Amino acid sequence: MSASFRKHPVGNALDRLYLSAGYLAAVCLFCLLLVIVAQMVARWTGLTFPGGTQYAGYLMAASTFLAFAYTLNSGAHIRVGIFLAVLGKQRFLGEIWCLVIGAIASSYVAWYSFKLVYWSRKFNDLSQGLDATPLWYVQIPVAAGAIILAVCFIDNLLTMLFTGRDNIDEGGEAGLTE
Repeated sequence: MSASFRKHPVGNALDRLYLSAGYLAAVCLFCLLLVIVAQMVARWTGLTFPGGTQYAGYLMAASTFLAFAYTLNSGAHIRVGIFLAVLGKQRFLGEIWCLVIGAIASSYVAWYSFKLVYWSRKFNDLSQGLDATPLWYVQIPVAAGAIILAVCFIDNLLTMLFTGRDNIDEGGEAGLTE
């Protein structure tokens, strides 16, 4: 069974969510390229591009966080496979331990990312650059990516507990085909 398109509708929906977040990460990377090129053109022509460096940073953070869940499910994250292989018959417990730690850590990051967006909105936080962008706008993709990663870890943990295997594609080729 491939990591994507599990037989259960909830699993299918989650796989599509992870894939969609991966696509959004790719869009952010493309926009990052456009910002960098615009900065170069502005520098060559003597024009100004206020906030260009800040926008590049925002796009990099957004692309990173949005890509986490898809990367995890496609098996591209660094895993502790050597450690788990040494465990032998206890590998299942090692996998559970790793998924529990991942779920707790990612849930912690997701919660505080969400709170950061909330408080930035409440206090009308603005970037310190010339662009004066409301920070909660650019923090939303980071919080969304963190929340999706936490859901992905919890999804894999529950799947491991109920089926004995996770949804992570060991071949690193998760996609929409079976």
